[in-house]
Amino acid sequence: MAKSKIAVTIPVSETCLSRLSQSYDVITLPAGLGSGSPAIDFSGVWAVLTNGSTGISDAEMGRLPDLKLVSAYGAGYENVDVEAARRRGIHITHAPNTNTETVADHALALMLAVSRDICQRDRRLREGAWGAIRSARPTLSGAALGIIGLGNIGQGVAKRGEAFGMRVAYTTRNPVTDVDWQHVADPLALASISDFLVVACPGGPATRHLVDRHMLAALGPDGFLVNVSRGMVVDTDALVEALQTHRIAGAGLDVFDGEPGLPAGLADLENVVLTPHMAGRSPAAENAQIDIFLHNLAAHRSGGILKAQLA
Repeated sequence: MAKSKIAVTIPVSETCLSRLSQSYDVITLPAGLGSGSPAIDFSGVWAVLTNGSTGISDAEMGRLPDLKLVSAYGAGYENVDVEAARRRGIHITHAPNTNTETVADHALALMLAVSRDICQRDRRLREGAWGAIRSARPTLSGAALGIIGLGNIGQGVAKRGEAFGMRVAYTTRNPVTDVDWQHVADPLALASISDFLVVACPGGPATRHLVDRHMLAALGPDGFLVNVSRGMVVDTDALVEALQTHRIAGAGLDVFDGEPGLPAGLADLENVVLTPHMAGRSPAAENAQIDIFLHNLAAHRSGGILKAQLA
């Protein structure tokens, strides 16, 4: 019997494709639905795997006449047109809490790497330097950690920071119940009291360029910015200027506007550590994300209950 057709519109691992292909006929479009050849036959495609960055628009849903299910491969779904899906009778799911620990780990790694200047000193040491690169560098212990957003990832970062002896504060619209960390209602005020400012809020129009010139100025010349959220949350031009003029001490970025292309100016800076939007990628996180997608595929076909359903 022929396998039913699904489309994967984001880059995924061979492990993911192998697991999906055991039960389904998989069309792979790692650059999105718009990247495929016009000759691709989308008839019969009833499920799509995407993510928050790539998403799926109303028009793209219209190209898939048999579409019944869209799953975001992770917690984010900011570029999935949920309202259009509801109107079309298409179910939307995502995968919260599958990569929380991995992203929180990565945020701490970026904090350590940029504050201790690990990447640059590794390179310089390989070039023969020694004494010139043994100067003192800031560390996490005793420093003030400010977190923008206190969802699952933000709380994971807070717990790790606390374990490092950091003083933790956060900003959200309303205080989060059942946590003891200091709530600061104004993001600008949070930046002004932080040595490390970690962006862990959702992306989307409401948070676009939330971290702007004013917030970077408030963070100050001894402060470090880390972004494991979405590139759009940080004003890239303002950040590059702040790094070039040392208005902040440094930045650790897993995400940035226009990825995978690197924004102009970032590549030439020594006070920034960059990773390719991989904070949420680990074998454990990947297996959990695949498990949820496979469960939802099977549940939809059998009339069962979908996990993490949005629409």
